[in-house]
Amino acid sequence: MNNQNYMFCAKLMGAGAATMGVAGSGAGMGTVFGNLMIGYARNPKLKQQLFTYAMLGFAMSEAMGLFCLMMAFLMLYGM
Repeated sequence: MNNQNYMFCAKLMGAGAATMGVAGSGAGMGTVFGNLMIGYARNPKLKQQLFTYAMLGFAMSEAMGLFCLMMAFLMLYGM
């Protein structure tokens, strides 16, 4: 095998490792909305405040997933 094949294999392994963060992002979103339902069931008066916090948590979790995906694409096509 030549050096170009090793680089291609390293790109694929790095991109695969970077996309594992997307699964964590999905689990984080599930946790955020699950806790929103629990909080709303316990105290319905705080519906708007809880929803605002849930949207903030969702946005941060989604951003981390997108950053992981962006890094994977940069490893595959940017180098």
